[in-house]
Amino acid sequence: MQLSYLLRRLLYMVLVLFIMSIFSFIVIQLPPGDYLTTYIMTLQTQQGSVDTAQVEALRKQYGLDLPMYQQYIYWIKNMFKGDFGWSFEWRQPVGKLIADRLPMTVVISILTLLFTYAVAIPIGIYSATHQYSFGDFFFTVIGFIGLATPSFFLALVLMYVFNRYLGFNVGGLFSAQYIDAPWSFAKFIDLLKHLPIPIFVIGLSGTASIIRIMRGCLLDELRQQYVITARAKGLEEKRLLYKYPVRIAINPIISTIGWVLPGIVSGATITAIVLDIPTVGNLLYTALLSQDTYLAGSSIMILTFLTIVGTFISDLLLAWADPRIRYT
Repeated sequence: MQLSYLLRRLLYMVLVLFIMSIFSFIVIQLPPGDYLTTYIMTLQTQQGSVDTAQVEALRKQYGLDLPMYQQYIYWIKNMFKGDFGWSFEWRQPVGKLIADRLPMTVVISILTLLFTYAVAIPIGIYSATHQYSFGDFFFTVIGFIGLATPSFFLALVLMYVFNRYLGFNVGGLFSAQYIDAPWSFAKFIDLLKHLPIPIFVIGLSGTASIIRIMRGCLLDELRQQYVITARAKGLEEKRLLYKYPVRIAINPIISTIGWVLPGIVSGATITAIVLDIPTVGNLLYTALLSQDTYLAGSSIMILTFLTIVGTFISDLLLAWADPRIRYT
């Protein structure tokens, strides 16, 4: 791997993160009002009126009296020091809130990604090599159902079925007795019992999509002249399939890592809310609703970083899987 390629990509990453930090900070501030506006309305509902001096004191306390560019400079300068700002809604440092939810978010994202590819790629290969068979039609129908069914609706159905007929609550990642308990082997086993449902629900849509992509790409490759020639020369079918067409057909699948990884985090926000899963996605949702500027901006930066890292990993895997691709 060329050092110049790595340095160039790292430079692009820093540049994209910087541009996205400006863009996200501006977009968050575009709606009229701010967090304090909502907070004052709440105080007026509770107290009937709010002292003007109290309002100004709160605005100064949260730094909302500063121009937007000064708020951004303050935020980005402190970010380099590891300080992501203060969450108005949660009354906690943003870094602590994200740190509490990021590990579980990453675990669920990686496991969902592995589930998606482990299921989708073999089924896509089977459907392409058994075109128009019963199995192909079956997986095609299942794939369309997976694409058409909203994840949050499937989550609600599974929660009802498991609770009604199996007596098992699939909401959250832990049973009630383990939520605030310190980590132990029993708590870890309880986590493993709760993980399959979120992974299945969140990964189903992506799995169905990748099955269709893998099937279509492999069918195109199987019709290429080099495959026909290899078969005519008597090359073993399994060796022919996995050495050439599958390696080429899998390239579009590898390139999807860049958008699948952050998509799992952000796209499953409603599902995470339904299943009561503490992820960065639903943290971002509540931050946007309350215009919690620093929390929303930092969450968007996390998603941007995942996108950049996912794209970088997919580029490296593409170059490794296909000798025709070079680092340029």
